[in-house]
Amino acid sequence: MRGPRAGRWLLAAPMALLALATVYPLVFTGNVALKSRNDYIRDRFSPARSPHWDNFATAWTNADMARYFVNSLVVVTASVALLLLIGSMAGYALSQLNFRGSRVLFLGCLAALFVPFQVIMVPLARMLVESGLMDTYPGLVLAYVAQFLPFTVFLMTSYYTGVPGELVDAARIDGNTLYGVYRRIMLPMGRPALLSVGILDTLFCWNDVLIALLVMQSPEHRTLMTGVTSLRGQYSDNIPAFASGVLIAALPVLLIYLFFQRQITAGITAGATKG
Repeated sequence: MRGPRAGRWLLAAPMALLALATVYPLVFTGNVALKSRNDYIRDRFSPARSPHWDNFATAWTNADMARYFVNSLVVVTASVALLLLIGSMAGYALSQLNFRGSRVLFLGCLAALFVPFQVIMVPLARMLVESGLMDTYPGLVLAYVAQFLPFTVFLMTSYYTGVPGELVDAARIDGNTLYGVYRRIMLPMGRPALLSVGILDTLFCWNDVLIALLVMQSPEHRTLMTGVTSLRGQYSDNIPAFASGVLIAALPVLLIYLFFQRQITAGITAGATKG
């Protein structure tokens, strides 16, 4: 009995330290956000004596966080919709349709996962400038799709590989076209993977700073995360207001993870083990 218990403690101790290291920055930021400017200058580590909720109002209104939030919502929604549409179609084609070059295309998507964005940053910027899409919402949406599509295609292909080919053949015999099979068979069966990859793509796009800084150069077109980076200079003498802006930007991500963590884990596991 002592052996298994000792093993559990050896595993639980580092996990507890890792959890503490993850939670502490969020707790510290929340504590700072509730302080007044004078209280923070006096002692930044002490608990907030009286909550100053006006810091959140200052960050939301004076720092134009509302505009940044809407910008992020529009861009992320459009990007994830395109990623799921193209990724699910490509996953269906690469996993169920035997055509010349399908294996090469899949390996190309897999290889694209290992290419960092910094490698394609300059060519992408030149393409957006020449096409007139720089500093536009469609330009940022296309940049997100180009960056995160290989991951989406890889996960959807891995998941759809586990779908029995007999179902596809039976649907084709019943008179369904390729699009009919995709709409009636593949989309319903791929809901767990679509939900998982959709949540992950949402987190990727929402948390991005580098691509948004490259594409969106006008202050009114900034996304929420790039707006938070600008708060550091705007409120360099008011750290509690800056911390409030950070919490506002992080809140959607936290809520998504708290409510959908089981779906994320289940979908990724299913996509990784099928086929």
